[in-house]
Amino acid sequence: MVVASPLSRCPWSLSTPQYQQYHDEEWGRPCHDEQRLFEMLLLEGAQAGLSWRTILEKREGYRLLFDQFDAKKMARYTDAQLEKKLLDPRIVRNRLKVFGFRRNARAYLKLCEEFGSLDAWLWQQVSGQPVVNHWTAMGQVPASTPLSDSISKALKKRDFTFVGSTIIYAYLQAVGVVNDHLTTCFCYDQK
Repeated sequence: MVVASPLSRCPWSLSTPQYQQYHDEEWGRPCHDEQRLFEMLLLEGAQAGLSWRTILEKREGYRLLFDQFDAKKMARYTDAQLEKKLLDPRIVRNRLKVFGFRRNARAYLKLCEEFGSLDAWLWQQVSGQPVVNHWTAMGQVPASTPLSDSISKALKKRDFTFVGSTIIYAYLQAVGVVNDHLTTCFCYDQK
C-alpha cells in the first residue's frame, strides 16, 4: 500500500489548523468577491501590530458586529454605536481601528462611486492579472513592494486609514492580487 506524502505548504501555515485552512482555501487565491475584498481590507488593517491568528480567531465577531461588512450600514454608524462595539471582546478593542472601519466604509463607497467597485479598481492596478512571484524560501518574501507602496498611497489619498504599504502588501497576498506561495507549495500553481 502506497501512502501519499503530506502536501507541501508555505511554512507560516503549519503552526495551527486555522492557519492551514486559511492558507489552503483563501490566501493567494485571486478574489473578485466585492464583500470579501472589503472585509479583508478592513481585517488586514485591524491586524496591524498583532498576529493574523488573532484576527482569524475574531473574524466571526467582526462579521457579526460590523453587519457582515455592509459598507452602507457601516458608513452610517454613529460614534455611540462604535463606542458600544469597543466593549465587545469578540473583536480587537482598539478605538482607532474600530473608528477607522467607519472611515474606510465611507472612503470605500466613494471609490465605488468613481470606479464601480473595489474589485475593478484593485485589479486594474495589475492589469487584471495576479502578480505571481517565484519565492523558494520565506526569507525572500518582502514586507512591501513598489506595488503596495503605490496602492497604499492611492488609498490614503482617498481617505482610507490603516492602509500602510506593509498592510497593503499583506492584503494583496490575502486576496490573491499577489501570489506569494512558495514554489514548493502545492498552492503555487493553483488559480
